[in-house]
Amino acid sequence: MGNPSGVRRGLASLTLKHAALIALSFLAVFPLYWMVVTSLKPEAEVFTSSLLPAHWTLDNYVSAWNSIPMGRMLLNSLGVAFAQTATQLFTAILAAYAFTRWEFRGSGLLYGLIGLTWLVPFQVIMIPNYIVISGLGWRDTLLGLIVPNIASAFAVMQLFNTFKSFPKTLIEAAHLDGASDWSVLWRTIFPNLRASIASIGILLFITAWNDYFWPLLVTTKLENSTMQKGLQMFISSEGSMWGTLMAATTLASLPVLVLYLVLQRQIIDSFVKGGLR
Repeated sequence: MGNPSGVRRGLASLTLKHAALIALSFLAVFPLYWMVVTSLKPEAEVFTSSLLPAHWTLDNYVSAWNSIPMGRMLLNSLGVAFAQTATQLFTAILAAYAFTRWEFRGSGLLYGLIGLTWLVPFQVIMIPNYIVISGLGWRDTLLGLIVPNIASAFAVMQLFNTFKSFPKTLIEAAHLDGASDWSVLWRTIFPNLRASIASIGILLFITAWNDYFWPLLVTTKLENSTMQKGLQMFISSEGSMWGTLMAATTLASLPVLVLYLVLQRQIIDSFVKGGLR
């Protein structure tokens, strides 16, 4: 027979842990719930504390869609996020393979410098990047949004650890069969590490989607900008259109929420693996 007092203490501890997790989950989810509910309220009810609208309406969504070129801006955001993610993964895969496969003088220093750039906030290099983009005539273009972000130190460091754990015997066996480094990378390593690479790609996509400062600096026309800048149009010194802003924010959040719901296991794994390293 087990100790009854010990069982009770175990149940009490488990109950407290679950209560804490429920409370934290509520704090995380409630802002999203309030955003959606506010977007469905008429203007007169926006500042009420009711948890549900007394009169449901989609007028805020219609107003948000007609106030800015939202369809074009959503497509721009998707295009920029996908392009940045693809180029960052490609450059990171090449760099990580080079660091793990080839030994050359100064490799440790070079890797350290790449890691150092990760510690520098992007706001520090925004002005130099802006001058270069302006000189190339890429202001108000998608190229101007994408090109300065085609490499990611975070992706290089994460993939370096992933590639380092790959069995060297498989690489050597592939070389003995006459495979080149390019073939080893894309036919031997990449297929076996596809899940880890996809997890990092998800984080890169979310980061690119949420970027605000760079589109704000580079673009002036809304039709050439991303959705994050479009949200600013509903905030002014004369008063913010909160219902319309919440509707636009809900629409801007949908792609990332859908991505999370579809790939939540990979997203959680990427956070766990990143924390362990």
